[in-house]
Amino acid sequence: MRYCNAFVFLPDKGFVRGGFDVEDGRFAAVFTDERDGEVDLCGACVIPGLVDIHTHGAMGADFSDGDAEGLRRMAAHLAGRGVTSFAPTSMTLPYETLEAAFATAAELYDNRPEGCARVMGVHMEGPFFSEKKKGAQNGAYLKEPDFEGFRKLYEGCGGLVRIVDLAPELDGAAAFTEKAKALCTVSVAHTDASYEEAKAVFEAGASHLTHTFNAMPGIHHRKPGPIGAASERGDVAAELICDGLHVHPSAVRMAFRLFPGRICLISDSLRCCGMPDGEYELGGQQVFLSGGVARLADGTIAGAASDLYADMRNAVAFGIPKEEAILAATIRPAREIGRESEIGSIETGKLADFVVCGEDLELRAVYIGGEKV
Repeated sequence: MRYCNAFVFLPDKGFVRGGFDVEDGRFAAVFTDERDGEVDLCGACVIPGLVDIHTHGAMGADFSDGDAEGLRRMAAHLAGRGVTSFAPTSMTLPYETLEAAFATAAELYDNRPEGCARVMGVHMEGPFFSEKKKGAQNGAYLKEPDFEGFRKLYEGCGGLVRIVDLAPELDGAAAFTEKAKALCTVSVAHTDASYEEAKAVFEAGASHLTHTFNAMPGIHHRKPGPIGAASERGDVAAELICDGLHVHPSAVRMAFRLFPGRICLISDSLRCCGMPDGEYELGGQQVFLSGGVARLADGTIAGAASDLYADMRNAVAFGIPKEEAILAATIRPAREIGRESEIGSIETGKLADFVVCGEDLELRAVYIGGEKV
């Protein structure tokens, strides 16, 4: 099937007039000239399907529930919102609970239901966190870094864990990182670490910063903390929530300057994403959604109620160049979970996951494997 007469977003060129061929669910060719084809996109823009590497839930479902039907419902919702691949993200919970959740991810990874986003990994957020900066994580289940426990979970789901988080100030954090980096991306998160503590873990092999600015010390001119340590290293990518609530638009612009070419937009969405105001659950704790803001009973902001596509458009509204926002929601997160050869850009041989949109990125249609959702 040939798709023609579009402005196609290419990773090194931006939007280029042209089109592409799709065969057997993959891009068979990408062209940058005018050709006739079976599908005339009438001058619309086409961007790669988005990749959300940090999302807990949607439509009343949470990945940590370990419910395959709930994960399928979540994947269907994401697909409808232009997110064609994702790494469902766990919470700080007992190992047996995580094991059950990871098994559901492996099931959907092996057998993607029609009309659903692809499960392309698991993001293990917790339990190796600081009590002081646990945020919405359940403090009852916090642990010191435990590589053997992690390895069992990793192997139990066939190596589907693509990101594991930890707080650098915990005993054994650097040693854990040195071992875990051979298996997946290691990320700094939910931490009260000093610059020196964070630097030691980055030097040990951590290469990712989870929801930058949130659940970590802010930047101080005498105590730059983990953000300062991460920004100095060209191999560290930084997640950013752009729902307009977790991070001020000025700080969003600051982050893109601190981490040039290294920002990954994420949603950090909860089960209340796509749902009405009300009471929900997160890692054994009550969450209250009101006016688009999700909080714990003590007022702590929990995860988000928005999706990655909305956040990408928010980033543009906050002053981030459109092309930069698209890269931050597609190929960069794909790279962080080691899936850049399959997803994240419109290139020959990759899975034909793409979004048809307007010039302002207004979503018009979503395709996964060349099939319209």
